[in-house]
Amino acid sequence: MNNKNKVIKTIDIYCADSDSMSPAPVKIIQEVSLEILLNGKSAANIACAGSYPDELAAGFLKSEKIISSRDQILKIEINNDTRRVNVILKEDKKYNAANVTNIASSGARGQAHIDSLLPLNVPDSFRIKTGAALKLMKDLLDGTQIHKETHGTHCSALAREDQIFVLREDIGRHNTIDMLAGYCLLREINADDAILLTTGRISSEIVYKAWNMGIPAIISHSAPTLKAVELLRKANITSIGYVRGGKMNIYSQERRVII
Repeated sequence: MNNKNKVIKTIDIYCADSDSMSPAPVKIIQEVSLEILLNGKSAANIACAGSYPDELAAGFLKSEKIISSRDQILKIEINNDTRRVNVILKEDKKYNAANVTNIASSGARGQAHIDSLLPLNVPDSFRIKTGAALKLMKDLLDGTQIHKETHGTHCSALAREDQIFVLREDIGRHNTIDMLAGYCLLREINADDAILLTTGRISSEIVYKAWNMGIPAIISHSAPTLKAVELLRKANITSIGYVRGGKMNIYSQERRVII
């Protein structure tokens, strides 16, 4: 059974129009509460689809600045029956009780986390071609296999130049970013030359997560918030949004976008 089949369920519903109503089966994405434990102690409960729990846990802990590298992790224990992921560190690192949190379908980031980050040092040679941005968004949308069946997920991916190298879907768009962060952390992949692609809007939380990963560019199918644009400019991150119909809007660092 592949990962997609694990999170998609079929239930009976009714379909209707202005003239009739009839029973029909429909595929729907599951929602579970994943508990993340740090050295056996509860650190977070995250509403998610249940995919890639090791990546989600590692990425979440990185976003919270509890861990920063793969070397800090001794092992990750996954219990699919209880929906728990226990991240065991080589050192029993203490963490603030404020990090014990519950996150539902969208996240929020404290100002202290954002203020701790410095503008990214992006090489002058880093450029994004508009044609590549259009291709990457098409590839992202084509890759949303769970969304095509359930219409209930967000999707994000990492790419270099015009090729996606990892893609994740979940009920929460911030979860997809944490999965990507966890993917890179567990495989010791440096993302400072990567492009973040996402189907969801660019919020300040999404900017923070990309900034924390050192990602120099974000391309979205949707649009950013005003707060996100302010942070993108502060972070020195290129942002391209509302990519659809062969067009796009460039909200920050437009000098890095070329024809």
